[in-house]
Amino acid sequence: MTAPAKQKHDPIVLARLLGQLGDRETISKQCASLGEVLAEFLPDIFASELGFDVAVTYAGYEVGRYGQLISSLGGAMAVSDCALRNWSDQYAVVCDSPFVITLVENMLGAVSDSIEEPEPRPLSKIELDVAAMVFDRVSGVLATAVGDGNGYEPVIGPAYNVEGRKTSADGTEDAFAATVKMSVGIGPVLSSFYLVAPQQALLKAKITPPRPAKIAKSRKEWSDQLSEQVRRSKVTLQARIRLESQSLDTVSRLQAGDIIPFHDANDVRVDVSANGSKLYVCEFGRSGARYTVRVKDTYGSEDELLQHIIG
Repeated sequence: MTAPAKQKHDPIVLARLLGQLGDRETISKQCASLGEVLAEFLPDIFASELGFDVAVTYAGYEVGRYGQLISSLGGAMAVSDCALRNWSDQYAVVCDSPFVITLVENMLGAVSDSIEEPEPRPLSKIELDVAAMVFDRVSGVLATAVGDGNGYEPVIGPAYNVEGRKTSADGTEDAFAATVKMSVGIGPVLSSFYLVAPQQALLKAKITPPRPAKIAKSRKEWSDQLSEQVRRSKVTLQARIRLESQSLDTVSRLQAGDIIPFHDANDVRVDVSANGSKLYVCEFGRSGARYTVRVKDTYGSEDELLQHIIG
C-alpha cells in the first residue's frame, strides 16, 4: 500500500495564514496612515533644519515582491537598506536624484524659484551623503510612528545609487511587500521618495503620530552635521600636465622607455580637477622621493569650488 501524497499548500494562502500577506484594503489603510504621518511631520523637520519649505504629500501605494518593487522604481535613484528592531529586519528608503540635487543646490544658497528641474542621474559621493541624511529623517519619523514606544533606533545602511544594488539570495527579495509613495516639492521641482517595507511589518504596525520633540533637530545641528559630512567626504583629484607636441608619426612609434618632455621649460603648469571641473592651477615639483604639485591659483571662490566638487 502506497503512502498518500503530501498535500501542497497554496503559497498565497500560507502567506496570509502566517501574517505575511494582507488584503488590499488593509494594506491600503496602513500605507495611507504611514504616508499621512510622513506628510505631516517631514515638512516641519525640513523647514526648521534647512530654512526653506519642502512640501511632502502621500501619493499612493504599490504591492508586490520586495526586490521587484525596488527595481521597478527605475534608475537614477538613491537607496538605503535599513532595519528597525522589533518591527522589520529589512526596509528600504528610496529617493529620486532630482530631489537630492535640488536639495543640495538650495543648501548651497540657490533660490528655489530660480532652480530648473535637474535631469535624473546617478548621484555623486557627496550628494549620496546628503541623501543619507534625508533617509535618516524619514527613518526617524518611521521609528517613532511604528515603534510602539520601545525607543529602538533604526539601523540605516549607507546611501548608494540603485544601479549598484545587489540582490540577496536568502529569499528576502521575494517577501510580500508594499511601497509607500511620497511626492516632495522644493520650489518648482517636484520629485518623489519611497518607503518599501514587508507587508508582515506593515500589518502588525500600530501607526501613531510621533511627538515633534522626538524627531526635530535645530537648523544649526543640521547645518553643522552637513558641514562635517561634506568636509569628511573623500574627493578624487586628477592632475593634467601638458606635454610637448609631437607628430602623429612619432606618437605611433613610442615604445616603453621613450621620453616626452613637458611643454613648459621652467615651472611646469598643472591643472587639478575633480568631477571633471577644474579647481586649481598648480606647478609640478618634488618633495623628497615623492612627486607633488603646489597650488598657485584657483578657478573660483570657495563656494564655486564646492559646487563643482559636489556636482
